[in-house]
Amino acid sequence: MAEQILIVDDDTRLSAMLADYLSGNGFSVRTAATANAGLAELQRRAPDAVILDVMLPNIDGFETCRRIRAVSEVPVLMLTAKGEETDRIVGLELGADDYLPKPFNPRELLARLKAILRRRGGGMTRAQRVLRFGRMDIDPGSRTVRIDGRDCPMTSYQFDLLVALAENAGRMLSREQLMDMVKGAELEAFDRSIDVHISRIRAAIEKDPKHPRRIITVRGAGYVLARYQDDEG
Repeated sequence: MAEQILIVDDDTRLSAMLADYLSGNGFSVRTAATANAGLAELQRRAPDAVILDVMLPNIDGFETCRRIRAVSEVPVLMLTAKGEETDRIVGLELGADDYLPKPFNPRELLARLKAILRRRGGGMTRAQRVLRFGRMDIDPGSRTVRIDGRDCPMTSYQFDLLVALAENAGRMLSREQLMDMVKGAELEAFDRSIDVHISRIRAAIEKDPKHPRRIITVRGAGYVLARYQDDEG
């Protein structure tokens, strides 16, 4: 069965072009021109991924992403105006899995879309053992993170970042290494996107995200996941 993509964009010509292009690459596509119509489509039949424009009428893409994240962990690829870094960061902070600045090449959109769908489906090859760090369990098989049995929700991109750190616990990983491990070297990213995602992961797993004890920043270099966390709440 073809994977279902929901495009939420008030530019009907762009939506039609993307729908044709993605349909020609094996996807089933639905479109919505407003946030309310997109959210209604999401409730009616859950898609496999959402392509969401920032510049929507009435309710913008940021608020729409927040509302999507309140009810679903569906992968979200945001389309940001003019490639503004602020838009990218805000979108990631609200739970988007990836971003793409306008104007863009449809082939790059397709590559990014396939990447987030692979992450959602566990397409990255990993041992299916549960990774345990003190009271935190990371299960690549079910793609869940739990602390004392409590679920710690995060996007699929953030989960893969955490697994990359966990599989290299005690070793510092640079932003570039993390981007290569999770997204793939062929896709452009910007360094601060990693920082935003790490901040979201910390919000999910740290007792005090402002003073993290699980994911440690190595100033000017990268991040490391602490091996021993037994005293962490």
